[in-house]
Amino acid sequence: MVSELPAWAVRLRAERRTRLWSQKDMARRLVEAADDDVRARLPSRESIVRRIKAYEAGHNQPDDPYRLLYARAFSLSENELFGDALRNVGSEGDDEWSALELARRASATEVGRETLERLELAVDDLAVAYHGTPPRELLIRVRRHLDYVSQLLDAKKTLAEHRRLLVTGGWLSLIAATCLIDLRRFPAAAARLRTAAQLAEETEHREITAWCLETEAWQVLTEGDYRRTLALSQAAQHVAPRSSASYIQATAQEGRAWARLGAARETRDALNRVARLAEPLPVPDQPEHHYRYDPAKSDAYLATTLSWLGDPAAESYARGMLARLESDSPKRPRRALAARLDLALALLSADQPDEAGHMTIAALSDPHLVPSHHWRAAEVIRALEARRVPAAVELREAYQELCGSSKEPA
Repeated sequence: MVSELPAWAVRLRAERRTRLWSQKDMARRLVEAADDDVRARLPSRESIVRRIKAYEAGHNQPDDPYRLLYARAFSLSENELFGDALRNVGSEGDDEWSALELARRASATEVGRETLERLELAVDDLAVAYHGTPPRELLIRVRRHLDYVSQLLDAKKTLAEHRRLLVTGGWLSLIAATCLIDLRRFPAAAARLRTAAQLAEETEHREITAWCLETEAWQVLTEGDYRRTLALSQAAQHVAPRSSASYIQATAQEGRAWARLGAARETRDALNRVARLAEPLPVPDQPEHHYRYDPAKSDAYLATTLSWLGDPAAESYARGMLARLESDSPKRPRRALAARLDLALALLSADQPDEAGHMTIAALSDPHLVPSHHWRAAEVIRALEARRVPAAVELREAYQELCGSSKEPA
């Protein structure tokens, strides 16, 4: 049955289990997270293990300094661990969990085929929802499923069922990491990526391993570390199954890194490889699925990459991509937003700063904008300011209002 433990107790246990830490491992991590003066006052490891058992059983909630130590060990905030977020998931998250639990209880075994299939379908649903759901909302749903997977790891099951659970946990951890990167919460994202990579290694799931590397490559690209982006993208290609979605996406990411480094020949080579890989692919049955390659994505990457090279062809690709997305049904709002920013960059390359400013203003006012888009808008703002375009003043004000008055487009 669904646990009646306090939400924070379920959370502490789930976070530990998703990292595959024993309670002794957890005690060690708490000690390592302590400053020297706090560490000197901590009791023995055995006493800390007893505390951990009591916390996870819901007997008492951690107080100082253990709340802070847990937050540091998991790379999460104290509010995330001990707040009311999970108790207020809302009807949709509750319904998802209840449906999964009902299916499990109806099964003849403690886990069962029906529960595993529903969990795997839930992963697909969450991967599709990624492109249209605010990352904070999606993260709550993903965590709920991760908690449920963690509970099932203690149930009796076959080795095959155990592997499927770990693979599901790997995909969920990967989606959680992507949401956290969108929110610019990099330490928490790194922790989720490590968990996903560990589960992928244990299950020998090369696709998840490749996506972990590609996801990190995307993150460091947004931070301006182009050499590391290149290394991670190439590492992802090395482990990814040939012609898989992760292989193609990592190749496209390599092209973006080369463009940022000003290497035109290497950039075009990567773009040509993407085109050859994507050309024979059919449109997937769920084109919005974050881990399935939609051939239409190649034009979006082409527009961005050519813009960074200063190639005038970028404008036509960007306009065509935006026109298709605006006429598509169903709508793809986050992709359309990214296409506007791509077009703004392309227009700058084509020396059309006024229209680039208008496109960026529209993007900044779009309700589907997430923090991981900000760096792209900032790039346009800096270029417009350098050209002393009048719209740059309005854009700077809009950017600062969006990101906080203390932040500059940098």
